[in-house]
Amino acid sequence: MRIGELAERAGTTTRALRYYESRELLPARRAVNGYRTYDEDDLRLLQQIRTLQDFGFDLEETRPFVECLRAGHPAGDVCPASLAVYRRKLSELDALIGELQGVRARVGAELARAEAELPGGPEPRCELSGGAVPENEWEEQPR
Repeated sequence: MRIGELAERAGTTTRALRYYESRELLPARRAVNGYRTYDEDDLRLLQQIRTLQDFGFDLEETRPFVECLRAGHPAGDVCPASLAVYRRKLSELDALIGELQGVRARVGAELARAEAELPGGPEPRCELSGGAVPENEWEEQPR
């Protein structure tokens, strides 16, 4: 298949495919007429790359998965190098989650402090949304 068809089937652009080719993640095969040619294996490589990028992996982190597929494995994540990338990414995600939980706790504490300092006490809270309800929403609206 040609580059446009591959891009469409993979849900990406021809520009992205040329970039992947320049990074040696996608093979650079040419037909006699000079057009790039691709096959179903190339589509599998792209699907692997796109899935990993959707998970937040950067392009270089996809390389072990691509190499695993190129080595003939049925999936890109059955090779030791791919598993190492998964482990590293999980560790990074755990660290980010920890940081975000800390930030959330600090923001919650600041909110509680600020609400306690409001004249007249904290604003009424809506039980459904868990958030404060603006005063004008407590008034009956004209129909």
